[in-house]
Formats: sequence, structure tokens, C-alpha cells
Amino acid sequence: MLIDLIAGARPNFMKISPIIDAIQGAAAAGKDVRFRLIHTGQHYDKNMSDSFFDQLGIPQPDVNLGAGGGSQAEQTAAIMIGYEKLLFDQGKPALCLVVGDVTSTMACAITAQKLQVKVAHVEAGIRSGDWSMPEEINRLVTDSITNYFFTTSTVANENLRKSGIGEEQIFFVGNTMIDTLIKHRPRFQKPEVWDKIGLRDKEYLVMTLHRPGNVDQEEKLKSLIQEIIDHTQGLPLVFPVHPRTKIMLRTAGISHERLHMIDPLGYLEFNYLVERAKAVITDSGGITEETTVIGVPCMTLRDNTERPETITQGTNELLGTDPKAIAPSMKTLFGGKWKTGQIPEKWDGKTANRIVAKLLEIL
Repeated sequence: MLIDLIAGARPNFMKISPIIDAIQGAAAAGKDVRFRLIHTGQHYDKNMSDSFFDQLGIPQPDVNLGAGGGSQAEQTAAIMIGYEKLLFDQGKPALCLVVGDVTSTMACAITAQKLQVKVAHVEAGIRSGDWSMPEEINRLVTDSITNYFFTTSTVANENLRKSGIGEEQIFFVGNTMIDTLIKHRPRFQKPEVWDKIGLRDKEYLVMTLHRPGNVDQEEKLKSLIQEIIDHTQGLPLVFPVHPRTKIMLRTAGISHERLHMIDPLGYLEFNYLVERAKAVITDSGGITEETTVIGVPCMTLRDNTERPETITQGTNELLGTDPKAIAPSMKTLFGGKWKTGQIPEKWDGKTANRIVAKLLEIL
């Protein structure tokens, strides 16, 4: 049985890696299962793509569709054309397995279904309710044409039920990104910036910003960063800068002696910083899951989240996008009153094995 595994952007690699391990383990145990790893090329910066294959021990892709950059529509079209050609030229798999909510996820799911290839969606059912986010559209479209739904939480299960998905199609398995975190946590690597600026455990903050609502308006970005600087009690702020954010920062002339803007880091280096940080400030969804498991306070600069369990159970708080929300949250943090949190159900490092076992059963 051949399964196509689709990876196209940084979050995909963290989610697909343990599934590869689980398939290889099942094959070694005599099960009839193999995979074809397809890199769509959606992300093509080395630190945002290739380094994840190296660090996480992912084999080189069997195919790279080379979709590259461009607008949402251009990327979607390039991925669909490339994947369709692959299915025609090199044969159809028994299943197309997509992960997460990036453009590659939606594009390959559509292409597979049009050629009568069944689709499994890992991380199905999560919802922010915010249709201004491209990721939300990707989730909705993908889940509307998926056959098998593998979920990270009971909230995701309920979202799928409300949309009319049958109970027999929903499988609550946990979070493959946490599989990756648990496996590689002993291997986290100290990045160069640690010694370069003299960082010390719990005496700095990590920040990531990339969403258009935060970074595309110059005055809004300036105000957010100034509020953070003003209320972090003199601690360094380490800011691995997303390529789209770097352009706006340069245009706005944002700088400060405590704001250390660095290039994007590899998986092992970035999580070394997160694990030892006083707190993380972010507008990313995936990072809130990692901080929940690691036990690091997390402040999310968004008005909504598709991962509510990181708030109801974890260490994350949703601050919104008003810069004035930062000061009271920092007061809670530095007052030693941040919540401890707990690890959500089935975020135990065994999710990928549950997924592959279920696929072997139903296929």
C-alpha cells in the first residue's frame, strides 16, 4: 500500500516526520505499507525548509514539485498542476495524506480527490472562525473533501461533527508535532546568538511575528514592539524574523539595543531558545502547542485561535492585537502569577503510531 505524504512548508515537516518513522516501523514489522514523500516546494528558503529535513532526519523527498513563491492563487495552481502530473506519470497511491493548513494541504487534497484518490487530513477540524486567515480557508476546503479525519483535540472532533462529518470518519489521535518535540527535545542545540549576546536561562524573551494583521501596518508594528520593549523589565528580546516581517521592519526603521533581530533558526536551535525563555510572544499557532508541552508562558497576539486547548489547558493566553493588552500580561508574568498549565490528552509522543495503525486497519 502506497501513501503519498505531502510536505510544503515549515510546519508540515514537523508534523510529517513522525508519520514517516511510524510507516517505516510498520514496514519493518512486515506490514504492507510504504510512502512517497512529496515536497511541493511551497517554502524554499533553506532555513525555512531544507534544514528541517536535515535536523529531523527526514529522508530526501521522492519528488519536489518546485512550486516556489507567488500569490496564493499562483502557488495553489502550481502545486495542483505539479501533483496532478505526478499522479498521471508515476501512478496513484492508495491514499494522499496531508497535514496542517498550508496551501499545499488544500491544493493536493483537491487534486487527489479529483483523480479519485482518498484523502486523510492530519490535524483536521481545528477552526479559528476567522475567514481573513488563508489558513482557515485551507482548513475548511480540505475538511470538506477529506475521507479520514485525524484530530488533535476533542474540540476539533466537535467542530467536525457540527459540520456533518460521520463519527466513523473521525479519529482522535493526538498531535504529531508533539511527537517530534518529544523525540528531539534531548537534541536541542544552542544557537550562535546565545553566546553572542550572553543569554541566560529565564532572563530573555523570544518573539515571533508574521501575520499580516500584526506586521503589514507600519504604525501597528511599531506600537506593538514598543509596548513589548517598555514592559519587559530590561530583558533581551530575541526575534527570529520571518522574511515577510523583515521587509516591514526595515521600512519602519525599527531597532532597539535589547531587540535582537536574527535570521530564522532551525528547529533544534529555535526550540533550545523557547525551552529556556522567560516567555514567548507570538502570533503563531504551532508555537503555542510547543510552549504548552514545554511549560513556558506564551502570549499570543491574535484575536482568535484555532488551538483553544493551549489556553484552557496549556500555558498560552490570547492577548488580542491591541498593544495595550501587553502591559497587564507582562505584570502577571513578572509577578510570578502566570498559570502552570498541563499537557492535553494524547499529546504523548505516540500519535503517529496511532495514525498508521488506523490507516492499516481501514485501508
